[in-house]
Amino acid sequence: MVGNETRYRAFLETLGQDRLKRTLTPVAARDARTLTVGGRAYVNFASNDYLALRFHKVLIARAQDWAEAHGTGSGASRLVTGHLDLFEALEDKVARLKDKPAALLMASGFQANAAVLQALFDRTVLGAEPLVFADRLNHASMHFGCKAGGVRQLRYRHGDASHLAELLTPYQGDSRPKFILTESVFSMDGDIAPLAEISALAKTHDAMLIVDDAHATGILGDGGAGLSGGADLIVGTFSKALGSFGAYVACSDTMRDYLVNRCSGFIYSTALPPPVLGAIDAALDLLPNLDDARTHVAALAAAFRKGAHARGYDTGESVTQIVPVIVGSADAALGLSARLREAGFWATAIRPPTVPQGLARVRFAFTAAHTEEDVDALLAALGAPASQERTKAEFA
Repeated sequence: MVGNETRYRAFLETLGQDRLKRTLTPVAARDARTLTVGGRAYVNFASNDYLALRFHKVLIARAQDWAEAHGTGSGASRLVTGHLDLFEALEDKVARLKDKPAALLMASGFQANAAVLQALFDRTVLGAEPLVFADRLNHASMHFGCKAGGVRQLRYRHGDASHLAELLTPYQGDSRPKFILTESVFSMDGDIAPLAEISALAKTHDAMLIVDDAHATGILGDGGAGLSGGADLIVGTFSKALGSFGAYVACSDTMRDYLVNRCSGFIYSTALPPPVLGAIDAALDLLPNLDDARTHVAALAAAFRKGAHARGYDTGESVTQIVPVIVGSADAALGLSARLREAGFWATAIRPPTVPQGLARVRFAFTAAHTEEDVDALLAALGAPASQERTKAEFA
């Protein structure tokens, strides 16, 4: 073994001892409600396919049609020959959905956050070091983008607009460019940022507000438009409620033009393939007429929260289709996940570093494919907490 590999092996062994090592599990999926592992079918409560669109016949048909008409790949990056005539109409649809002048499609949500933030924080363009104020529990891709941009984040307590105001106040007269970063719906907690308050602070302090709307787009907001109305720049994905793949940035014309010229993740990535573009196009067309599905998902999540609370479980501040059951240690989360799996439910244990120490959980995601009977059966399998080891100390 190469000398360096012994260090990596030691790292992996430590992860295993701490019950934090991740492994890949082969699954088969033939519909939006279930998955099959090792020959056994499970009701899938771990999917982000909130509207159950990835098996929708309209998305599948348009993906097939666009593959036949335009090929299976784009052939190049968009600044070379990959800017197919399909892109601009799609970006117009996204811009209208997000009520912004312009939009830009990118390869993935992680790539979009990482590359866009790096481009925005370029000191040679800004002429000064930016001041970046960020929610402590922002997605890893946002933290990565800040690191890639070489900025030190001024992190405010999760969802705490008052703490954000405290951090902003000393820089009231500072001429350096300011940015505020938050998710709309937080993927591990299912809670919603106080966007109206944060937007007001951004205006008061002349800061650019950037919102990751990945877990709200399609499933929340008027017609599935999401929850990012006050943002200057919105990042999101098509891989969750919209049922396919890819990402978008919704912004001003100036910002779109800047990203085309400065965002390395866009410039040097092969453009999304036509079948994916077809699925995105179909999902965007369907969104305005899916209010019944959105209402159904909200009702399922509310019923689960009520039932989980009655059994003595902690679901944090969840108010959306994402509901964590917070149990404390990695062992407790893995144990609960395994117990549910025995009962026929697939729900993933979420452990540090994805969530803070002491706040490991099983994360449940409710979709339009689930039924009331699924939720009742899940609650019955959940039972009562095995222990009360949940750490009560607030993460700050």
